[in-house]
Amino acid sequence: GPMTFGESIKTCFSKYVTFSGRAQRSEVWWWVLFVFGANIVLTWVDIALFGTTETAPGSISGSTDMPIFSGIFGLATLVPGISGAVRRLHDTDRVGWWYWIVLVPLVGFILLIVWWATKGTDGTNRFGDDPLNPGAGGGYGGEGLTASSIPSVPRE
Repeated sequence: GPMTFGESIKTCFSKYVTFSGRAQRSEVWWWVLFVFGANIVLTWVDIALFGTTETAPGSISGSTDMPIFSGIFGLATLVPGISGAVRRLHDTDRVGWWYWIVLVPLVGFILLIVWWATKGTDGTNRFGDDPLNPGAGGGYGGEGLTASSIPSVPRE
């Protein structure tokens, strides 16, 4: 079934540079939420420790020229974020190079979000087993791929 928040974070960090295989939607979207939320918190920490705060009637704004904690966190989560994004594309039977469509202004980012939100292919595809239903086979070319293509020989 779908991953929990904690399982997603653990999986993305344990597959830090794993660009092969597939990732279900919950793995990627919990990761996005984790990175987004942690960045907000760490930015506040950076502003509190190294920044300046300006108050105007009815508003407070803060900024920092030294985003130390949020910067380190950003670097630490960059590669696992890209590898998760690539595995998510694999789940929709697309090669990971499609990730770079994000470089096309606006349209690329929207297309990537749509693909990440799309249900993965049922059963095995060319990138591996279905993460929601491992070992289900089927799905890719109608061949019904299994974990091993070696025929079993009965022993006497």
